[in-house]
Amino acid sequence: MTENIPIRVMLVDDHHLFREGVSSLLKRDERFVVLSEASNGEQALELLADATPDVILMDVRMPGISGIETTRQILKKHPAIKVVMITASEKDEDLFDAIKAGAQGYILKAVTDSKQMREAIFAVAAGEAIIPPAMVPRLLNEFATIADGKRREAEEAPPETLVEAGLVAAPEETVAPEDDSINLLTPREREVLELVAEGLTNKEIASRLVISVNTVRSHLRFILDKLHINNRVQAAIWYQSQQ
Repeated sequence: MTENIPIRVMLVDDHHLFREGVSSLLKRDERFVVLSEASNGEQALELLADATPDVILMDVRMPGISGIETTRQILKKHPAIKVVMITASEKDEDLFDAIKAGAQGYILKAVTDSKQMREAIFAVAAGEAIIPPAMVPRLLNEFATIADGKRREAEEAPPETLVEAGLVAAPEETVAPEDDSINLLTPREREVLELVAEGLTNKEIASRLVISVNTVRSHLRFILDKLHINNRVQAAIWYQSQQ
């Protein structure tokens, strides 16, 4: 996101009145421009061929392709786009699936504070992650459980299964041990990642470490690249799974 250039937003929701309301809200804020609107996932995918937004506000449940599957398809082709799921659903599985699909934010339609919604969209465009605070512990617990399950499967699997999966070398082979992913990070990157996992914003991390916000963003880009993950939410989840 560049200074003084409006954030281009696409609205994807099957309820016309909701799109109209959000569009009107954003148009009153000079930081945003509503680039396009779609009533379903198929239409959203078609519109992306004409113009690429910075942020997509995506409904979770729509006729045809779901918002989560649409998000997955969009980010496969356009990984730089930030997707915020806007939904009436507080179901844990919707949140988990949205994050696994690569969504940067999750806003409940029950939110009535228009300023809060605008600030959340602006934060996501700047690289932050927006998750309802009450849902964060459940999210981290779910992914920690998944990570534990995968570790147990690896520990309990017969040796020949691990060889076939490429997780260990065959007896006659010798391979150099690989460092854990955490060891790829510099000490400063580890500090940044730890604070991301605590839920701090880039501005709060910058203040805590006495560095600039731009430096925090640079560290975060390197962290995501080294860990081969898509966004700070997934980075936080990965960090928690390692503890």
